[in-house]
Amino acid sequence: MASCLYFGRVMHRRLGAVRHRFAYRVFSLLVYIDELPALDRRLRLFSHNRWNLFSLMDRDHGDRSGRALRPWIDNMLARSGIETEGGPVRLLCFPRVLGYVFMPLSIWFCHHRDGSLRAVLYEVHNTFGEAHGYLIPVAPDLPGDAPVRQRCDKAFYVSPFIGMSGSYRFRLRRPDARLAVVVRQSGADGQGLVAVQTGRRRPLTDGALLRAFVGYPLMTFKVIAAIHWEALRLWLKGAPFGARPAPPAALVTHVRPGGPGLSENA
Repeated sequence: MASCLYFGRVMHRRLGAVRHRFAYRVFSLLVYIDELPALDRRLRLFSHNRWNLFSLMDRDHGDRSGRALRPWIDNMLARSGIETEGGPVRLLCFPRVLGYVFMPLSIWFCHHRDGSLRAVLYEVHNTFGEAHGYLIPVAPDLPGDAPVRQRCDKAFYVSPFIGMSGSYRFRLRRPDARLAVVVRQSGADGQGLVAVQTGRRRPLTDGALLRAFVGYPLMTFKVIAAIHWEALRLWLKGAPFGARPAPPAALVTHVRPGGPGLSENA
């Protein structure tokens, strides 16, 4: 199995008039979605589409209908004109722990059959049960050891303390022995945010999962609790509170090659 775990931390730093910073220890799954049935059979502590100590549910991703993830992502890639010829797709996400999960960001790494990375889908979730994806192509000739740098305009409400205007800049490397993801949001109002996730690779085994449960107890419950705790701290610091607009009509924004901002939604 090529799927694995990453043990590390997440750091957020808010820039601008109201500054704020926090960091938490987390662990993530990196699953090859075609391996999910085999992982379900091989592991005792991890299940696919059923309850376990750790699990991954198809309804947590994609169009959240519960249908298989592979046809959904293949359809999104085709609608963006991105050809992968059935290459591997890796999903970086938090697992469900005892049936519960909240994941602010999941990342889909979409590879061509020749192994080259052809697209990245950034799947953003908010605490109101909404989600939106930004599907951005990767140049086929980008060297395998080069960082992936991408950007797009913001289209989806995430936090009442972060305005809707502005854009995202992403910088990441293809996950290997280490994980490194940097997301920078800049706004027209001068406010900004930097989010960093780092980690070290570990094999996806029952032993590693048990160590994750002991070393990061009830992690996904702590994620949602920490989000509300940090929101309270921001409010006490005087951060302005914005209204929540309606989510985009489409689940995914397709960013066209060479386009610096939003493309048409599909």
